[in-house]
Amino acid sequence: MTTLLITHPSTLQHATPAGHPERADRIRAVEQVLEGERFAGLARSTAERGTLELVTLCHPGDFAEAVIAASPASGLVQFDSDTLMSPGTLDAVLHGVGAAAQAVDEVMQGKADNAFCAMRPPGHHAETTRAMGFCFFNNAAIAARHAQKAHGVERVAVVDWDVHHGNGTQQIFWDDASVLYASTHEMPLYPGTGAPSERGAHGTIVNAPLRAGDGSDVFREAFESALVPRLEDFRPDLIIISAGFDAHWRDPLANLNLVEPDYAWATQKLMEIADRHAKGRIVSILEGGYDLEGLSKSAAAHVTALMRG
Repeated sequence: MTTLLITHPSTLQHATPAGHPERADRIRAVEQVLEGERFAGLARSTAERGTLELVTLCHPGDFAEAVIAASPASGLVQFDSDTLMSPGTLDAVLHGVGAAAQAVDEVMQGKADNAFCAMRPPGHHAETTRAMGFCFFNNAAIAARHAQKAHGVERVAVVDWDVHHGNGTQQIFWDDASVLYASTHEMPLYPGTGAPSERGAHGTIVNAPLRAGDGSDVFREAFESALVPRLEDFRPDLIIISAGFDAHWRDPLANLNLVEPDYAWATQKLMEIADRHAKGRIVSILEGGYDLEGLSKSAAAHVTALMRG
């Protein structure tokens, strides 16, 4: 079994102000833990740079071009109070898009069983025409569309366990019966979406919100009772994970109490579904996670499970 890790140095060049939680040290922490001996069996690849054609699978051309044109030669450009672009941001964003598509290609072509993209900035808050919540383009949504366009995949499931609801992914696929979006997240919390009543035009949106203070037992019950049955019924040909690790108890931006074994457990649950319906095919894309210890240990547990360790 082969698990592919995709990274790129450009992720470190996306600069944010001092004290901003979405910082380059996040990637350094993940890369450092994945250099450990137990990850010697990982296949490793450098991300390709994504194209405008890939971006416009989910975002209108004029919006995509406006984001590209906003890239500054110096200083910071502010999209909202949390989302800022530095001179190195655009390269990181486009390599994040490229990594997502590259992971899909490798998995769909059978060169890897699954893949993990350790890239930043994250993407799941990016709506079709709005950059927000640290996010510019929606990598997970682009990966799903790329799988359909380039590889003829009929049904894609995007599973999001970031502590913040993936409003962008939900919005992009709201009217699409061919993509199931399933999320656990804390509520109420930024961005304010993700109620169970939000089901999409075809009932292919599944939200299982958790409350502040909830921990492993409540998370696992929600995952198993709300998400797993819908995934089994949907029978996806590919599973994409929006892998945020900010529901960890150490994280400063939220109030859930997950621990590293919860991420390994959830990964294994999705792998079982993928084995039954999708020939084991999973592409995982890093989203949030802002405590470096919680992030690195949780990512390690997730990748260990992907490696069937």
